[in-house]
Amino acid sequence: MSVNLATMLREGTKKSHTMAENVGFVKCFLKGVVEKNSYRTLVANLYFVYSAMEEEMEKLRHHELVSKIYFPQLHRKQSLEKDLCFYYGANWRNEVAPSKAAQAYVARIHEVAQTQPELLAAHSYTRYLGDLSGGQILKKIAQRAMNLGENGGTAFYEFETISDEKAFKNEYRQALNELPIDEATAEKIVDEANAAFGMNMKMFMELEGNLIKAIGIMLFNTLTRRRSKGSTELAGAEQ
Repeated sequence: MSVNLATMLREGTKKSHTMAENVGFVKCFLKGVVEKNSYRTLVANLYFVYSAMEEEMEKLRHHELVSKIYFPQLHRKQSLEKDLCFYYGANWRNEVAPSKAAQAYVARIHEVAQTQPELLAAHSYTRYLGDLSGGQILKKIAQRAMNLGENGGTAFYEFETISDEKAFKNEYRQALNELPIDEATAEKIVDEANAAFGMNMKMFMELEGNLIKAIGIMLFNTLTRRRSKGSTELAGAEQ
């Protein structure tokens, strides 16, 4: 029996999707306010999340269900390694560690892989389809906000082996719809996808303190930047 899982996931996670977009860190990012330290911490956390997910999907690539959504061209671990090298330097492996929220997220991925492998479909959908859908927009925002240009730091958003994004997303959704599951299992996958959105939101929220502090410093620097010569006299003359 097959169910329209792709539609169930899209409709069933709409509220979570909106909530995730309204987390302060994400709202600032979408408005072009990106602070490099917060961003590189996020990249590090994502590295641990994707490493866990891709490790488990690799192990289960012959599983009757996981095999249907096993698309190595989506894998992000190597891209994230490039970005970590860019932000932290060649010694990055000794510089990064998962945050508390990232640790919980990673633990959940390992848990479902060992106990309910079908739920990996929820984690794969939540991360990969989001990355593919918003990748180019987010890449441009990050490049502009952090003055990166084309020098690196945005490999995460680049899917070099997917030439037709729309066609691939259709193929992915079709694969979801062809999973040999019943309605009850589909609903569990939707529930897990909502939980995955929640885990992502917690990772974003952890970064807000540093971002708020950085925005405060940036604003202070803007307001107190040294005036050009003669501007104080000019201001006095105008009073």
